Amino acid sequence: MIRTSTIAAAAVMCAGVWARGAAQQITAADSAMWKRADHARIEGSPTATVWLVEMSDFQCPFCRRWHEETYPIIKKEYVDTGKIRLAYINFPLSMHKNSKAAARAAMCAAGQDKFWAMHDALFQSQARWEGLANPMPVYDSLATASGADVRAMHQCLASGIMDKLIDGDSARAAGVGVRSTPSFTVTGIPQLIEGAQPIALFRQALDAALAAPGKP
Repeated sequence: MIRTSTIAAAAVMCAGVWARGAAQQITAADSAMWKRADHARIEGSPTATVWLVEMSDFQCPFCRRWHEETYPIIKKEYVDTGKIRLAYINFPLSMHKNSKAAARAAMCAAGQDKFWAMHDALFQSQARWEGLANPMPVYDSLATASGADVRAMHQCLASGIMDKLIDGDSARAAGVGVRSTPSFTVTGIPQLIEGAQPIALFRQALDAALAAPGKP
């Protein structure tokens, strides 16, 4: 479903802008790691002027379906070809008991430039950890397989630095009308795309954004 919203300006925001509220709460000592993690969850050409911003929850089954069915096509056709940039924004839902823990693990992996490998691993293994009382052993194994240093990840988790970023993400997304996952904005498109929509709908929105006046 595409819902008209008050987010026309928000559609052009990258991850760093979305999380600005969190940045104001981070100490100078944590700043470099936070910036590294924030940058790591953006993929695509730095010269691309069209953004697809994804608000997602690692435990959400619809987010997993979008990751499996639609994300690979968007990555191949639009991200890898340099047409757009894609940014991931955390919006863990309270109904999913392990979603925030998964977001923390993903962002701590991002602090080592391993966000997208961890992102893929979390969605692919969702059934393994979603019902666990303690999902951390699974997250540890996923982090190792993704090339992250587990000891450094644990230090990051203990510091709580990524909680501020995740909470900032959620507050910004909620502030522009996001209520469910996955939800998306596209540069210049004054509608919020809601749900695990098929690739045809995303092609329509992205192609329209790319064809807008002033776009290369």
